[in-house]
Amino acid sequence: MTDELTVSVLGTGIMGAAMARSLLRAGHDVRAWNRTRAKAEPLAADGARIAGTPAEAVEGADVVLTMLYDGPAVLDVMREAAPGLRPGTAWAQSTTAGTEAVGDLAAFARDHGLVFFDAPVLGTREPAETGRLVVLAAGSDAHRGAVTPVFDAIGARTVWTGDDGAAGTATRLKLVANSWVIAATAATGEVLALAQALGVDPESFFDVIAGGPLDMGYLRAKSGLVLDGRLTPPQFAVATAVKDAGLIVRAGEEHGVRLDVAAASARRLERAAAQGHADEDMAAAYFASFDATGRPPV
Repeated sequence: MTDELTVSVLGTGIMGAAMARSLLRAGHDVRAWNRTRAKAEPLAADGARIAGTPAEAVEGADVVLTMLYDGPAVLDVMREAAPGLRPGTAWAQSTTAGTEAVGDLAAFARDHGLVFFDAPVLGTREPAETGRLVVLAAGSDAHRGAVTPVFDAIGARTVWTGDDGAAGTATRLKLVANSWVIAATAATGEVLALAQALGVDPESFFDVIAGGPLDMGYLRAKSGLVLDGRLTPPQFAVATAVKDAGLIVRAGEEHGVRLDVAAASARRLERAAAQGHADEDMAAAYFASFDATGRPPV
């Protein structure tokens, strides 16, 4: 059992709420805040204290954990939290914010005397709910002990990528990993759509690749969500995947790399969102293979 910490969780969407529950199970004192308070309120039944403002949430905290939509949202919320922040507080920034935003967030931390950890996570709703995320982290060697109990509570393992959170090495690794996730999701949707168009039972395809190097647990998991109609509640929503795909494409452009698959995947996700699938699992990009109605041909 670790010593109890007071952890402020700012952002209680799919991932933030699950991470907050993992922290509570580990015995930590959790203060939760969300812009839409109704999304934070259910955590009270698990033992969290629901704060009315970011400043109230972070007052006296040992660790601040941010899990919001994007980098600008994190910066806005931390500015609201500023009156309650205490110099020397550890800040674990877990939002997928992109390479440019990490620098802005690290600058905010420096200006307010915070110990900044670039700490995005790999995983979706289910591993978040069970504390089995993979934490990608960069930050001061001397202060890692402050966040280790938090990372141990939310994740199955922590991969340290560097000792300078401002360098964004963890975020860079997260973008690389997410580029694979998004490409695999797009390919899964196209395989299912083509199978349907050609009158091929998807199970025939799964049988052909079973046990070989082309077989993937992820392919089967995402296919199952589409084929069984289990796209809600999402493990990772289309709307969030649209944002992440954009960050990946921009990162490539900034570093002189053309990412054709990522760009095409971003457009597929955007189409799926426009068809009304924004709040469904990202596997719903499958529907982008069809016309504007998003309906497979009969």
